[in-house]
Amino acid sequence: MKAVAAGAASLAPFFDERSGLGRDADVRSRPAHGGLQQGDTPGLYGGTDEAAICDVEQLKRYLAEPRNDRKARAWAGALDLRTDGIPEYLDGLTPVLLRHDTLVRNHDYEKGKAVPFDALLQAGIAILVDEQGTPAVKCSCGNPLRPFEGDKNRISVSFDDGNEQWKGYDRSEVVVVRPASHELERIALVDVEDPDRGIERRVGTTGEEDTAFDTRRRQAVPSLIGTTFGEAGRRLAGRGLAVAYDGEGVPPDGARVTASDPAAGAELRFGTHVTLSVVKDGSPAGGGTTPPDPESSRPATSPASPSSPSSPSSPSSPSAPSSGPSRSERPAPPSGTPKAPSPPADSAPPPPPGTPSGPPPSTRSAPPETPGTTSAPPRTTPPPPTGGPASGAPATSVPATPEAPTTSAPAERPRRTRE
Repeated sequence: MKAVAAGAASLAPFFDERSGLGRDADVRSRPAHGGLQQGDTPGLYGGTDEAAICDVEQLKRYLAEPRNDRKARAWAGALDLRTDGIPEYLDGLTPVLLRHDTLVRNHDYEKGKAVPFDALLQAGIAILVDEQGTPAVKCSCGNPLRPFEGDKNRISVSFDDGNEQWKGYDRSEVVVVRPASHELERIALVDVEDPDRGIERRVGTTGEEDTAFDTRRRQAVPSLIGTTFGEAGRRLAGRGLAVAYDGEGVPPDGARVTASDPAAGAELRFGTHVTLSVVKDGSPAGGGTTPPDPESSRPATSPASPSSPSSPSSPSSPSAPSSGPSRSERPAPPSGTPKAPSPPADSAPPPPPGTPSGPPPSTRSAPPETPGTTSAPPRTTPPPPTGGPASGAPATSVPATPEAPTTSAPAERPRRTRE
């Protein structure tokens, strides 16, 4: 496993690092929740409002030049493309900056061939990502990239060939990017010079159509219990929130969500992770929360009251865990609600001798309804537990329409240190 530092020249690049194809930035790696990140994770990548960090048109020209025909064939082969498909492929890529030290399958160009090797790219390196958010090209040299397929917990990183170990390197914070479950239309980035500013970039553009939004604005966790894992991820991404899962690997898209932490209604800053618990093949799996108890399958008596948004003057860290509820998404039963009076046990006199054994007709009226709890009659004993999904879960037929974050850019702001 070779370390590749930001700004360091490759020994055998496809194109000269000094040719102006791309420019890395000085970015400190950010902690990430877990090692696996999907390509549509909000805030996974960064951006800047300065000049374009990748010159896609120049890379396209280099690969089309007759003198680079052999390179073009090797480059296309590394990405399972035909050479005549290179221009269209490049037009669909999007330039971003890594915000995390990221594992990839890199390629050098040696003796007319693309030579693959596993690499750890430092945060701040400019790359092009494909329509599912996975790294595709290292901008500064044009090297093709593929997803890392190994075990991130068993890597041994070699810092050599001018790639000295960088400040802040933490093996536990290294990430692997997996393709999003669907093709993306836009990617939500964080400005590496101003973390309070988000950048929404349309896939296949280089920044000329960017819109800005405030990453301090909070969004409520949607109701997810009963949805599929894939649907839950799309709903969270639409609100600028990220999916976390503490099990091994990533659950299949069809796995049913049984709980989220924080629960529905909790208001979180852009990029905060929401940990999901799921049921796979009929058995609970993964997640950082306890699966919902039997009561979660009954309708709640009143909706959860979302917390008030925090003041923009005191933003929280995007990766910090929320202080919202940490169990399943059912609201707690209201406390202090007076129970409906029940008649004393001895209010009905015993039947006189000779009376038939059948029960006498009831002469008592039903207990009065308790205000605020009309969704279920008063009860004295809990119903038997059920194993079905929570009945309050949203229907899976709801379309996964992304809810784009606010795009109003803040007024003139002071420059901040890149992170």
